[in-house]
Amino acid sequence: MTSKLRPGRAYKYLEMPYTRKSKYKSKSYVKMAQKPKITQYHSGNPSRQFSKKVLVLSKNSYQLRDNAIEAARILANKYLTDTITDKNFHIVVVTYPHHILREHKLATGAGADRFSSGMQKSFGKPVGLAARISAGQRIFEIHSEPEHIGHVKIAAHKMSKKLGIPTAVVEA
Repeated sequence: MTSKLRPGRAYKYLEMPYTRKSKYKSKSYVKMAQKPKITQYHSGNPSRQFSKKVLVLSKNSYQLRDNAIEAARILANKYLTDTITDKNFHIVVVTYPHHILREHKLATGAGADRFSSGMQKSFGKPVGLAARISAGQRIFEIHSEPEHIGHVKIAAHKMSKKLGIPTAVVEA
């Protein structure tokens, strides 16, 4: 049985991190951490040097889940591949999701009080990963040539819609 993913707004705001991964099992708060859902950190043509770059920056401090970062990367990669081909751009995912998201699942429905232990031992089980982003931090970089910069900016704006946080698209 797969559980339904909670909405991004449930994890969007920064709170004090209470996670610890240690090489010593007894010192580790979190016993298991998932792999990030980001499949590639470099898309397009990473071997070529480009003269222009467009940055996607965060306007405020937030947490971004790894599946939102991957969805934005896939969207931009598909748009740019269809419009300017994959030889004319390079997308770099700058942020890395380190923060472990936990959830304390409670039983619901008839007879739930027999199964649930309430808030006893309520540390929660890992359900995903998130990147902790501060204001003004780079989330993505898209490198390209000046003649394709219009399409690159459109792709960056499409990426920001997938992230679900206020972002700024800056040409550097």
